[in-house]
Amino acid sequence: MSVLGLGQIRIHSGSASKEDAMAEAAGILQDAGAVTGAYLDAMRQREMTVSTYMGNELAIPHGTNETKDAILDSALSFVRYDGGVDWDGEHVTFVVGIAGKGDEHLDILSQIALIFSEEDEVERLKAADSPEDLLALLGSVND
Repeated sequence: MSVLGLGQIRIHSGSASKEDAMAEAAGILQDAGAVTGAYLDAMRQREMTVSTYMGNELAIPHGTNETKDAILDSALSFVRYDGGVDWDGEHVTFVVGIAGKGDEHLDILSQIALIFSEEDEVERLKAADSPEDLLALLGSVND
């Protein structure tokens, strides 16, 4: 199952607001056919109850369990903001949007968590020059 394709990876040299970063994450997932337009609101609802900041400059916005009907398929979006995102006072470089059918999001989350638990991996992701390079580094999420 391939959850991450080249078209779902972006690199921005500048910064973004948390709201814009969430909108981009949801938009990429929607363009990939994984979620409906209601998914951004689901992400916002989740953020109101608990921050999706995970540490190591990573945020993983995703919807609430009550909004499962907005998810059509499992997919990821991966956006690197070299200028950073202020995520409720935390500095975020990587915004990874997740949509998971059924319980698949748990497997996908654990793959992302594994990659980001290694500081060397995070440095490689920061140094990657292109979406192609990022996809190569993130290949394990498609296993």
